[in-house]
Amino acid sequence: MSGYAVIGDWGTSRLRLFRVEKGAIVARRDGPGIGAVGRAAEAAFAETIAPWLEEGAPQSITLCGMVGARDGWVEAPYADCPADAATWRKAAVRFDWRGVPLAIMAGLACEGADGIPDVMRGEETQIFGAIARDPALGQGRHLIVLPGTHNKWSLVQDGRIAAFRTVPTGEMFALLRDHSTLSPKVEVADPAEEASGFAEGLEKAGVGKLSQSLFAARAMRLRAGRSADWALGYLSGLLIGCEVAEVRASLGEDADVLLIGDKRLSARYAQALDAQGVGSAAIDGDACVLAGLGFMGDVTA
Repeated sequence: MSGYAVIGDWGTSRLRLFRVEKGAIVARRDGPGIGAVGRAAEAAFAETIAPWLEEGAPQSITLCGMVGARDGWVEAPYADCPADAATWRKAAVRFDWRGVPLAIMAGLACEGADGIPDVMRGEETQIFGAIARDPALGQGRHLIVLPGTHNKWSLVQDGRIAAFRTVPTGEMFALLRDHSTLSPKVEVADPAEEASGFAEGLEKAGVGKLSQSLFAARAMRLRAGRSADWALGYLSGLLIGCEVAEVRASLGEDADVLLIGDKRLSARYAQALDAQGVGSAAIDGDACVLAGLGFMGDVTA
């Protein structure tokens, strides 16, 4: 075996592999997401990592995300909440792949006070990575939000993920944008107009009437001269603002929120939280993923 390890985040839309040597990331390779390859995941993985294998096999491979889903490569179980990092790592599926130890990390599952079950797969890696990077997050109570297609609002208590709630706001926005009459199917051409619509959507979200406010995205274009860019921003602000109000009420009125994920989307959530009087801080999602998989250095590749 060569002197390197491979860690990777394999989600629905993309595969990211990182080559780690002597505590540093020295190379990266990208491949198709699980949603595109499904049961052909092993072949897709082999193709993506092939150039590195030509130089020698790695010492170990660790993967997280949808690779462990039922329709992924090998199904990994869900560890029940409350769960700390040790419990989560213990639940990983481990096997030998071409002579290399390979681990697929588990997801997490919980049940809300209303009896509704919930699951996450991949986001837990970011949360435990954030705690590894900042041990203060392992003490006391914290509300951690991971914006994305399926947003995760996670309650962390003394280093354990105690509960979480998934809100598919990103998916709802995409459906309304692409498959409804409420929004034109266009890319944003005027960021200022889109930002104005977003702010107005946040303001309307304060009323708390999502269904009654949605059609304004269309009516304001037809009767008030608002632009297509405004409509896109309005829908986004309305959905995110209503999400913030609804989920905070169910998970508790914490003083501040930690956002983990894409910088632009995290900024949107920070704006929505601020509009409702809630402070927030944001940290990079990629760095948290790598820390959750055991890498604590700077991301340079």
